[in-house]
Amino acid sequence: MNAKGSVFKYGDNVDTDVIIPARYLNSSDPEELAAHCMEDIDKDFMKKVRKGDIIVAEKNFGCGSSREHAPIAIKAAGVSCVIAETFARIFYRNAINIGLPIIECAEASKGIEAGDEVEVDFDSGTIYDRTKGTQFKGQPFPEFMQRIIAEGGLINYINSQR
Repeated sequence: MNAKGSVFKYGDNVDTDVIIPARYLNSSDPEELAAHCMEDIDKDFMKKVRKGDIIVAEKNFGCGSSREHAPIAIKAAGVSCVIAETFARIFYRNAINIGLPIIECAEASKGIEAGDEVEVDFDSGTIYDRTKGTQFKGQPFPEFMQRIIAEGGLINYINSQR
């Protein structure tokens, strides 16, 4: 399983309130949430993001409230992967539960810039910056987590096991 796309870069402590502002939480529709994804930190995000693009951030991505709306908005916006130095624990769990691939890698977080073309191999945890010709070693997903993501989230995975 791979992800490949252009990078949107953010810093430390990107909280769930800027990923999907609270004023839009009256909806649970993924497309509606996606329409407002990242707008308080990057007003042009939804105008520029393309299916497959990748978010790269620094420390503590997804901190703040435990709302599942945040990874849903990111996934519905077409983002194929989020790379960060670290993730807030509840965001990490919510991302896996809804089938959004995320990977921790401090070196990639620091070495990849906005606009770089990046490819992620989830089997090995290798992150390739095709723009710069560099590569980084992130933590690969265990096989069972890859199956959850491939099924589109935990509920779909559980239903497929019946």
